Amino acid sequence: MAVTAKQPTGGAYETLRSEILHGDLMPGDRLRVAELNEKYKLGLTPIREALVRLSSEGLVANESHRGARVPETTLAELSDLMRTRREIEELCLRHSIANGDETWEADILSAMHLLSRASLPKTPEDRQTAAEWEARHRRFHYLLVSACGSPWLLTIWNMLVDHSERYRKLRLLLHSQSDADVRNLNAEHEQIMQHVLDRNADAAVALMDQHLGRTEAAVARLLRLEDEQD
Repeated sequence: MAVTAKQPTGGAYETLRSEILHGDLMPGDRLRVAELNEKYKLGLTPIREALVRLSSEGLVANESHRGARVPETTLAELSDLMRTRREIEELCLRHSIANGDETWEADILSAMHLLSRASLPKTPEDRQTAAEWEARHRRFHYLLVSACGSPWLLTIWNMLVDHSERYRKLRLLLHSQSDADVRNLNAEHEQIMQHVLDRNADAAVALMDQHLGRTEAAVARLLRLEDEQD
């Protein structure tokens, strides 16, 4: 089924970034300025500027004499990315549990409520549902670590999550496949949240590590399946 490109709701940078993380721009896709402008109607200069900015964030790869593309997904990068994500996540989470106040707790409860009401996409073409789920999912995870007290840690955390979303997109859009290893994600999130609110850092960190590890394993299975099909 052909996917109809949605009309952009932001500037070139916001639109292309969203399409790489959640939408139609998939790993390995070529990013030709004229074609992107024809599809998204964003303007040639804004698209060029957006590609430069996204390249500085590692979300666009530039190749000599071949132009830009969406970076490929690989098992090696996934392993390195998620190992680093888990280490940073532990630092942020422990500090956040130590520092968070009642408003922080209330924000987490609200984010969990909204996440539990979000639907998963039923088909790979259902990008809007996938993007909405991802936005609520990211906000929940961000609030857990948001009280860590370190802008640098949060900057690194956000960068790692951006790249995690490139991989999780594959699983989210293919979650109906048996290889996607669908779990009761809301139950996992609620268990992590409860330990966070109880200020049980060791238990929260352990569950978070398991949660991220299971997601990594599910995405790795999909990547192996794609390699076998190729």
